Amino acid sequence: MALMEDSWEILEEYHIDEDLGFALPNPLEELPHDYDAWIFIAKNLPELIENGQLREEVEKIPLLSIDELQGHKSQRLAHLVLGYITMAYVWDRGDGDVRKVLPNNIAIPYCKLSEKLGLPPILCYADCVLANWKKKDPSGPMTYDNMDILFSFPGEDCSKGFFLVSLLVEIAASPAIKAIPIILSAVKQQDQGTLQKALLDVVFSLKEALRVFQEIHEYVDPKLFFNVLRIYLSGWKGNPQLSEGLLYEGVWDTPRKYAGGSAAQSSIFQSLDILLGIEQIAGGGSAAEFLQDMRTYMPPAHQDFLRFLETGPSVREFVVSKDDAGLQETFDQCVEALVSLRNYHLQIVTKYIVIPASQKPRENEIAEEPTGQENRGTGGTDIMNFLKTVRNTTKKSFLKDR
Repeated sequence: MALMEDSWEILEEYHIDEDLGFALPNPLEELPHDYDAWIFIAKNLPELIENGQLREEVEKIPLLSIDELQGHKSQRLAHLVLGYITMAYVWDRGDGDVRKVLPNNIAIPYCKLSEKLGLPPILCYADCVLANWKKKDPSGPMTYDNMDILFSFPGEDCSKGFFLVSLLVEIAASPAIKAIPIILSAVKQQDQGTLQKALLDVVFSLKEALRVFQEIHEYVDPKLFFNVLRIYLSGWKGNPQLSEGLLYEGVWDTPRKYAGGSAAQSSIFQSLDILLGIEQIAGGGSAAEFLQDMRTYMPPAHQDFLRFLETGPSVREFVVSKDDAGLQETFDQCVEALVSLRNYHLQIVTKYIVIPASQKPRENEIAEEPTGQENRGTGGTDIMNFLKTVRNTTKKSFLKDR
């Protein structure tokens, strides 16, 4: 029993929810009335963009203090709202008319709030996935049909499909995170039986996450994702349209570069890589650098959890040291489940980015324009190479040849 209590204390310390993992439990939907102007724009984004009114409305907002935003959930909601407004202001209709300066009435509160939360001043995964949801029936289940997102971008239900399926994958994988303190404690206590049972929980959880991930086909249209939603998730790092970055007026004198929202900003898979001794970051190279950079887009408590795991005992070395075929097989099943998820992610990226990019008409493009940008993920990286590198590193981590 003490083991379970210790585990719960560890999860609590790192802002990990027992049922939802890294997702924010029950996000707020409303801010104090002082911030009605922010909420109005965030709730009406698609319509304002379509009517050509978005930028004008944003420029009319008064410069607001963040002092009335009391409590973590209120601050997370405000960060989400300002993230949506910023993406919409920069990209507007997504037709190449890009703004390179974020006006001070948004930039100043956004940057102050970002500093307070330890998050960057751009819409990140912690905003649009982890803190952007509600239940339709509060007493009902956490299922797609009983859930909605708080704010949408243009592209019909594409935002809802993409963000909610991502969230439901997080939730499906959360029992694997819940098992981590039990696994570490079992290794310290040399308790092979408890360790094997907890590792099986990880396997089951990751298989469930893969099943949920497959629902993306039902809810997200590839053309709408590629041609509409992806634009609003794009950042200003590794992006030729904002090669110098975005100037946050009234905050910094020079433009800043931030990556757009990316699944690599999810803490789940980096946690499991560290747990299983899969050395994604130790190997160096561009994929390792990107993953290290993506940690800075996670809430600080979740970054701390990754650092805590890095100082913990090596599960891999313990399993290797015990001549227990069953335990080693269970460890390899965990690796196999991660490989399966990463293979599936590659298939999704092929369907939602690579194929639509190849179908995009090029007759209007300037001859020297193709920059490879079409095959880049929203985080600004060459997504297929990155995902293949991560998958291949995972494959090298089996204890026995597969």
